[in-house]
Amino acid sequence: MSEIWLITGATSGFGRLVADRALARGAHVLAVGRRADLLDRLAATAPGRVTTIPLDITTPRTQSVISAAIASAGGLDVLVNNAGYGLFGAVEQISDAEARRLFDTNVLGNLAVLRAALPALRASKGRIVQLSSMNGQLAWASSGVYSASKGAVELLTEALAEELAPTGVRVTLIEPGVFATEFAGTAHAVLPDETYDPTVGKFLRDFSQLPPSAFGDAGRVADAILTIVDTAEPPLRLAIGADAIAAIRASLQSRLAELDTWEIKI
Repeated sequence: MSEIWLITGATSGFGRLVADRALARGAHVLAVGRRADLLDRLAATAPGRVTTIPLDITTPRTQSVISAAIASAGGLDVLVNNAGYGLFGAVEQISDAEARRLFDTNVLGNLAVLRAALPALRASKGRIVQLSSMNGQLAWASSGVYSASKGAVELLTEALAEELAPTGVRVTLIEPGVFATEFAGTAHAVLPDETYDPTVGKFLRDFSQLPPSAFGDAGRVADAILTIVDTAEPPLRLAIGADAIAAIRASLQSRLAELDTWEIKI
């Protein structure tokens, strides 16, 4: 019997690349996305092996819809919890509505998908891949609210992995750096006023001027996800991209140095 994969955000970016690779290895893919037309295009690449699930994962019916799809498919082996988007701007100047929309998608939607998938994954001793970001480990001017959403995913996943360890389900966080996907085009930026222009404004301007060479090949992330799924004892966290590895390492070293310095002062 072929593997059954559930992939959220399957219509573009990392999600579509992973879906293509899962199909290439003979899997049946339960593909979740907001745009039915793009889901249909994916289904056309592998007739009979894609179950399309047009769904905004922030809706109250997310858990019931996905649970029903998994039951109809006969189970689940791999969850790639990929759906999400970016929001950048000064912490003070991001509205409540914008912050709620971000957390509804990146955190609460992620949780709803997990709740729907976990019974079947426990039965199959399956795999969970949670898409985070290097911004789940650190923040800079403009990324505060987005980093907070990914940090929430990181910590809930760390606890989940420990809770699931006796069941045989393995869980991995993927922490990509900057890659060439639709993310940069779909992320929302709240332009700062003069108070935050020297920090937030500078970052947004600098990012907008990055050359194409600064964006990694997104296929590397998809390939890494396939490798993790096939690894008997995968890591809890996997940073991908030289920028992510360097930034996370520097952040951890800085935190350790600060911990050491202040341990003896207070």
